[in-house]
Amino acid sequence: MNNLDFVSILIIALGLSADCFAVAFGGSCSAKKITTVQVLRISFFFGAFQAIMPTLGWLLGRTFVDLIGPYDHWLAFGLLAFVGGRMIWEFFHDKEEREKEVDITRGVRLLILSFATSIDALAAGLSFALLEVNIVLAVVTIGVTSFLLTGAGFISGRTAGRFLGHWAELAGGLVLIGIGLRILIEHLIG
Repeated sequence: MNNLDFVSILIIALGLSADCFAVAFGGSCSAKKITTVQVLRISFFFGAFQAIMPTLGWLLGRTFVDLIGPYDHWLAFGLLAFVGGRMIWEFFHDKEEREKEVDITRGVRLLILSFATSIDALAAGLSFALLEVNIVLAVVTIGVTSFLLTGAGFISGRTAGRFLGHWAELAGGLVLIGIGLRILIEHLIG
């Protein structure tokens, strides 16, 4: 079997990290301010989940992926729609609720988003096992790429949020739901 070279692994890592960038971007739009700790926390979690999931796929092999494969797109859509829907719901409720800042870098939201953005990486891990890829190189590349792109998305989302004003939370929720819909449509059509 063919081994993938570093450039191929990097391209896969960039593809897997695209959702991390978009979710971090959408989630930080409504932030009044962001801290270095928040950037590092979300980047770490997204990067770690992106590294763990292909490792699980690689370790568990075809059996587990066959079980989740038919439903992975529904799971990702449901999780992203849930968090995005919450953001939209909070936007339309009383002003006190709107004044509360939604911090996607903490608690259950962070775990849900980390998991939802990394589901596709599970299938990538299976393909790595089939292609006899150096899993350590692949996992480190995917984790670091996701870490960097998540941080870039989170910082640039906050910058965009300044221009959107109080509409940023609504925009962020719509972005998350849009990403979930894109994942769902890609899997249903493709």
